Amino acid sequence: MPNGGQPTIVSIARRAGVSIASVSRVLNGQGARRDTTERVRRAAAELGYVPNAVARSLKGGRTRQLTFAMPDIGNPVYVAMVRAIQSVAKAAGYRLLLHSTDAVAEDELAVLRSLGDRTSDGLILCPIRITPEHIEALGAAAGPVVVIGSLPPGVPVDSVRADSVAGAAMAVRHLYATGRRRIAFINGPSDTVPGSSRDAGYRKALAHCGLPQEPGLVVHTDFGIESGAAAAERLLAGPAEPPDAFFCANDQLALGAAHAVLARGLRIPEDLAVAGMDDSALARAGWPPLTSVDLGSSERGRRAAELLLDRLRRPGDGGAVVSPATTTVPPRLVVRGSTAPATDQKTARYA
Repeated sequence: MPNGGQPTIVSIARRAGVSIASVSRVLNGQGARRDTTERVRRAAAELGYVPNAVARSLKGGRTRQLTFAMPDIGNPVYVAMVRAIQSVAKAAGYRLLLHSTDAVAEDELAVLRSLGDRTSDGLILCPIRITPEHIEALGAAAGPVVVIGSLPPGVPVDSVRADSVAGAAMAVRHLYATGRRRIAFINGPSDTVPGSSRDAGYRKALAHCGLPQEPGLVVHTDFGIESGAAAAERLLAGPAEPPDAFFCANDQLALGAAHAVLARGLRIPEDLAVAGMDDSALARAGWPPLTSVDLGSSERGRRAAELLLDRLRRPGDGGAVVSPATTTVPPRLVVRGSTAPATDQKTARYA
């Protein structure tokens, strides 16, 4: 730029060979001819133009930014959600801000309250616990919010959820069908939404299969790989008869459990089957590959972004929710080599 100044819509218009009004329409996502849009975006990139979101929000009431707050940015489940949300947001002319809360309630509440600062136009929140403070903050949010997860009835917020109860039951019934009868459960904290729902699915499936519910076959821990390994070691070393299968509340726990099984010189699935949930990249990366329940992480992210944008497009309501929308993404069991039945171990191990 001449004199080292920052690029402006005037300099972009000059570089692109279009009017200032056309540049303004493109940069504000108001629509223009395709060739004009391409020329403006190319000129803006060449000049290093960075939109001033704060100035735009003060002038037009919108920042063209969305926020996604998730518990763990390193978990492949949330990475898949980020990619889906980013794709929808980008297509609509929005930038995506990411916030990792580490599942700390105070951090999640702070993100909710920050909507009043107008740093973004709306929030997608993925909490693993819903406290009374969450419900109060959601009801008082200064902008539109979509929750990825289950909410109690009456909360005036759109949500996208997975049917974890059905998904967990699906995995346990599959393990039973492969001949396993001592199916241990490695779960996350019981006071979390995924922990409680997957526990309900596990118990429901045991009853369906006519299997006893043995407290000694259930371990609660956190949702990490190392915790899965420690929990599996505890179950394998226990005084009771060892399990012949591990059902784990997510793929991180399942991968850790598989490491513990193999470290003992046991074979998967010949000596012990392992199944997880989420069908994340970890399920495909293990050996043998993990059977897992696909809870539609990408689909939940996509639907959440579309719901949020739909609220933002409604003129005059400021994102207020009169009739909250709740959508459920159905689970799907993906069978891989870690749960091959005894009659088909050789071929299924390499699936």
